[in-house]
Amino acid sequence: MKKLMVFKLVVVLVLGLCVNGFCQDLSWKKITDKNELVVGFCAQYPPFEFKNAQGGFEGFDVDLGNALSKHLGVPVKFKDGEWQGLIAGMYKGDYDILITCMGKTAKRMEMVDFSDKYIDLTEVLVVRKDETAIQGVDDLKDKTVGAQMATSSERVLDGIKDRIGSKKTYNYTTEAFLDLKFKRIDALVSGIAYAAVQIKKDPSFKVVGAPLNSTEIGIALPKGSDELASKINQALATVKADGTHKALKAKWLGLN
Repeated sequence: MKKLMVFKLVVVLVLGLCVNGFCQDLSWKKITDKNELVVGFCAQYPPFEFKNAQGGFEGFDVDLGNALSKHLGVPVKFKDGEWQGLIAGMYKGDYDILITCMGKTAKRMEMVDFSDKYIDLTEVLVVRKDETAIQGVDDLKDKTVGAQMATSSERVLDGIKDRIGSKKTYNYTTEAFLDLKFKRIDALVSGIAYAAVQIKKDPSFKVVGAPLNSTEIGIALPKGSDELASKINQALATVKADGTHKALKAKWLGLN
């Protein structure tokens, strides 16, 4: 509950900064003047972004950022941060944009502008492989279901709150999978790509039931950054047209 209150406070502060014109400092001109595009993300969400064994960043969002940088003509720098603080960090000036599998929700669109969609994220229900009583949402009565805080997964879970026993939230989906493994929760809601990565690493989990929803994912930018948004969308259209985007989907999100 405290973390949720902090997140709401961050929302208010961010909106206040935009109202006071702070967003104007994060323009395309500023990026070209410093000759660097700083991309923020939370590197704990494979296959979109994660740290490899050498401590470097990998994932769909990393490759997409590099591809966009090439067409924008500006070197890119990636910075890892806490998920709940990414938007506030962007307005503080820590990042120019956020490429971090962020859903284009009505609430977020009050705080940030978004690029055109670069992927759809489907949420699914995950249980232990030996679970037989839960085959879908209709079997969640009196069950404890987890999700990462302040994500599309939590929003989906809130949408079915009258059909479950109780809800448990986490800073990271990894923690929810750990609790599910050790039977501290009965099920969890996760993006299908992340769930697939976890199941490949640990086949003691499985996806059950039909997909719960589909959310458009976009690149987050400061409010009022119209020129920057135009440049990003042009670059995004180019990587879609030249086959780069399709290749990245096959590389990172090729799922059965």
